[in-house]
Amino acid sequence: MPTGIFVSHPLTGEQVEVWVGNYVLMGYGEGAVMAVPAHDERDFHFAKKYQLPIRQVIDVPGKAFSLDAWQEWYADKESGRCVNSGRYDGLGLQAAVDAIAADLKAKGLGDKQVTWRLRDWGISRQRYWGCPIPLIHCEKCGTVPVPDDQLPVVLPEDCVPDGSGNPLAKRPDFLNCSCPKCGGKARRETDTMDTFVDSSWYYSRYASVGNDKAMVDERVKYWLPVDQYIGGIEHAILHLLYSRFWTKVMRDLGLVGFDEPFGRLLTQGMVLNEIFFRKPASGRISYFNPADVELKFDDKGNRVGAVLKADGQPVESGGIGTMSKSKNNGVDPQHLIEQYGADTARFFMMFASPPEQTLEWSDSGVDGSYRFLKRLWAFAAAAGDAVRTAPGVPAQLESALAAVRREVHLNLKQANYDFHKFQFNTVASAAMKVLNALERAPKVAEGHAAVVREGLSILLRLLSPITPHVCHHLWRELGYEAHYGDILQAPWPEPLEAALAQDEIELVLQVNGKLRGAIKVPASTAKEQIEAAALASEVARKHMEGKPAKKVVVVPGRLVNIVV
Repeated sequence: MPTGIFVSHPLTGEQVEVWVGNYVLMGYGEGAVMAVPAHDERDFHFAKKYQLPIRQVIDVPGKAFSLDAWQEWYADKESGRCVNSGRYDGLGLQAAVDAIAADLKAKGLGDKQVTWRLRDWGISRQRYWGCPIPLIHCEKCGTVPVPDDQLPVVLPEDCVPDGSGNPLAKRPDFLNCSCPKCGGKARRETDTMDTFVDSSWYYSRYASVGNDKAMVDERVKYWLPVDQYIGGIEHAILHLLYSRFWTKVMRDLGLVGFDEPFGRLLTQGMVLNEIFFRKPASGRISYFNPADVELKFDDKGNRVGAVLKADGQPVESGGIGTMSKSKNNGVDPQHLIEQYGADTARFFMMFASPPEQTLEWSDSGVDGSYRFLKRLWAFAAAAGDAVRTAPGVPAQLESALAAVRREVHLNLKQANYDFHKFQFNTVASAAMKVLNALERAPKVAEGHAAVVREGLSILLRLLSPITPHVCHHLWRELGYEAHYGDILQAPWPEPLEAALAQDEIELVLQVNGKLRGAIKVPASTAKEQIEAAALASEVARKHMEGKPAKKVVVVPGRLVNIVV
């Protein structure tokens, strides 16, 4: 609703009407905000509804502004420039912010300020299982800290939280004590600290295990800070933020010599699965595990419903959601391990999705991972005797076998690159491609056993972080342990330049920039010879239609483009 009040724009002096809206937060700023209807979606709809003027003040190149309907790009401040803004026209976001702030400061109306929106951290919880708060309450002396020689305060281990209050308050043997100052009757603090108190510095304690005299010791200089932190998105705010605060306090106290606890962060995605439930007319919703639900399909294979296996009665689907205990849509790892083995579950989770993205659980995907590991096992078993006695790879190989070896080393090169980027799904994919290549290796070619021996040693080491049990067993059974030691101590494989070298290369053939085919030439062919081979090819002559070539562009190792 309009208030009938007007305020003066601090820079232009223009009279601005004051309205009351139901979406302005009282706790934000002073409870009053400057509306920018052209570039804020809620302000836009508000202005349209009450027929208020909408003035475009940010322009994004290539975009046409219209008052007909809101478009997402209207809110894009990063890509735009100021328009209809007087002396600020043409300025980008940061330049405009700086210029406006400087003008407000010159007028004595304001200045830049950093605003922190963190709330106070309440560490006290009325629960039994947290860290004890080492305080004693005395009617005479007030609140007194527990003396150092009486630390740590140890909680009783036989309390049962029954929902009727803090069980520590019902334990006289814990609650009642003597005041450290006056010796009179006193009681212990029964609140415990939030578990974030533990998780905010546990990494420092890990580095000083066994020390019962201090929080940390000299070992933190060797072990910390942590190089790589991997955790779920739910930790990104509280745990990581509190860890930074805690580390800086420990730094200020001289306990550690570093400022930040973690060098690099990888936020892993969540695992998703379908949610099934029943919602009775009265009572709470009941959730059912997908393993206990049978899907129903029609004659055409279209899904038409789902029933609970136990009673055959229908259940509803809540769609795909994050696996959680509350929704009962988790997958029991023990069941997977019993049916497929731990390595299958590990391989599927690595292969199905990049680690920072969500993963939708798929039973068929688990089956596919299982089939791959069975193929690996069968291939290794069939090649076993030849691999154990195979000599080194000969200097010269038949072209088909050399191509297989090159593909193995190309995939190894890509996998090593992806490992450093934590792209484990493409590492798993590379391992599958290596096995595919080895299975295609011509068995009658001289050097076949040597190429397979080398390829399997690469494949098993590549897979060992993902499927350690299978790889450990096959590594030992194929005789690699005698030469390299245990697979965990074996040197990590690196691609060999000799294996990557090609006698012959294939170049894409274009005519006037359009793909027309390919030509094969020896790897050492000079540019002039490549041009001649391209012009002489039947595909090129066909698409040149008798016209002379104006020029021939050669991109080494990639393509030839004939311009006519």
